[in-house]
Amino acid sequence: MLTIIGCGNLNRSDDAVGAIIAQRLQQYLAEHPHPYVQVYDCGTAGMEVMFQARGCKKLIIIDASSTGSEPGAMFKVPGKELETLPEPSYNLHDFRWDNALAAGRKIFKDDFPKEVTVYLIEAENLGLGLELSPAIKSSADLLFEELSAIIRQNSGVRSQESA
Repeated sequence: MLTIIGCGNLNRSDDAVGAIIAQRLQQYLAEHPHPYVQVYDCGTAGMEVMFQARGCKKLIIIDASSTGSEPGAMFKVPGKELETLPEPSYNLHDFRWDNALAAGRKIFKDDFPKEVTVYLIEAENLGLGLELSPAIKSSADLLFEELSAIIRQNSGVRSQESA
């Protein structure tokens, strides 16, 4: 089972890129169903990321980044490099997807994906707004194409295995 999770705030311009790509992939799956692929838009809910990832074999997370790199730059990072346990807090808003990776692995053990890949797209504008910047939209289109190809490959391998 492949699970793809998009993260981001739809009201903060380029921060929405992960959620927008997830929504596009959900539409793609509605038109081209694949029983071994799930796609979720988890918004900014790290706890939801942890629970949706449980039980899958491969996990892909998509989000915006703000590292000072060129806007629209895309990074593909092994999830293990980004896992971090959350700081003690009473606020669930402080529990992000990077915390979800570390906590999920600790809580769910073998029922948590071992293969995690994170795609990050460098944001240009994280202010209030409903539109992606042009460079980010272009990168989002490229990543959508790459992920829809991964979906096609994943479903092809699975259906041959069960035949």
